[in-house]
Amino acid sequence: MEALSISPVSRPVCGSIRPPGSKSITNRALVCAALACGESILRGALRSEDTRVMIDALTQLGIDVAETEGGTVLRVAGCNGKIPKRDVDLFVANSGTTMRFLTAMVALGRGRYRLDGIERMRQRPIRDLLNALTELGVAIRAENDDGCPPVVVQSEGLSGGTTTMKGDVSSQFLSGLLMVAPLASENVRICLDGELVSRPYVEMTCAVMQAFGAASVEFGDRQFEIHKSQYSGRDYNIEPDASAASYFWAAAAITGGEVSVEGIDYASLQGDVRFCDCLRQMGCQVHESAATLTVKGHALRGIDVDMNEISDTVQTLAAVALFAEGATTIRNVAHIRHKETDRIGDLARELRKFGASVHEFDDGLTIVPARLSGARVATYNDHRMAMSLALVGLRVPGVQIENPECTQKTYPEFFADLARLSGAENPMRQ
Repeated sequence: MEALSISPVSRPVCGSIRPPGSKSITNRALVCAALACGESILRGALRSEDTRVMIDALTQLGIDVAETEGGTVLRVAGCNGKIPKRDVDLFVANSGTTMRFLTAMVALGRGRYRLDGIERMRQRPIRDLLNALTELGVAIRAENDDGCPPVVVQSEGLSGGTTTMKGDVSSQFLSGLLMVAPLASENVRICLDGELVSRPYVEMTCAVMQAFGAASVEFGDRQFEIHKSQYSGRDYNIEPDASAASYFWAAAAITGGEVSVEGIDYASLQGDVRFCDCLRQMGCQVHESAATLTVKGHALRGIDVDMNEISDTVQTLAAVALFAEGATTIRNVAHIRHKETDRIGDLARELRKFGASVHEFDDGLTIVPARLSGARVATYNDHRMAMSLALVGLRVPGVQIENPECTQKTYPEFFADLARLSGAENPMRQ
């Protein structure tokens, strides 16, 4: 479909929904289960392009992953830290977690491994992870000497020791290294150079590692100590995706409705539940009950917010900001320029098409609401751009989303779920 038209709702969006499983947790659990001793069963897994890419890559590495219940239950036969295949070329499309996690994972192997992706992946930096692995004795390089994929790994196992890593580009570099560190031949110490972005994702990584039996990761002053240990197969439940939930909470805020997301509360492993705090600051009511978070929309006001720790929800908040009274400023998210697209510059460009005044700066943007009009907006093959900008169409006639199928990356049923919650026909079937 070239472009998808979004129909404005005739009433506030109200209801309850349980989003699919967390992509971030699914791919972390897949790595830990693949490296474990014994079999694991992952329940509530996300079925999407990103998780499909991870499963296919693990299979190519010789790890058996069996899918049941439509791909939401995964049975993984662990390799006990020993990568079965010795010469593999992996294509990871535009899945950042798969590229970063598996670059670290194949360092445990003994052989040659090459990882590549689509053109945008070839523009996404990975040098900091390569440098850290090199310090740990791995022969690894960017094929084009530009610090971006394709990556070639010639490994004889991970020796361990001390390494330094920058923390201000992507927390996925650190997460990838953390997950393989327990299986190095010696303990691993990771020293951070600079501030760590998206810290909740690193905490999520450590929680998943410990669930699969790894020794506790010791957090110090900008350093991590990981002791030798072993993962064990287990039965593991995956939470619904909090980043996906943000779109439905935002729908309540934009339309003055009330939406409950099931399976998530403030005890979640996912930092993105704190998106609700942003909506609370903007004037919404937020209620928590057992494994449910509900947002009730009210008159919205602009806010000034540091979103470093919940940066996957920047585009969602930007859509809400269009309907607030006063400007909204989002700060400290420079690292999102290196995601599926430049999520600051490209987001600003598309918001202006609706009539908003947007000031872009190095690490964020300021959005000043104005009289809005419909527009055909580009998504840059970025799933979060498509889902966030679609929310504007709940209030503004004439919104069209280009390349809506890009949501397959993390949420194939997004438009169907949004239509069901808003009482409309599924626009993907029109």
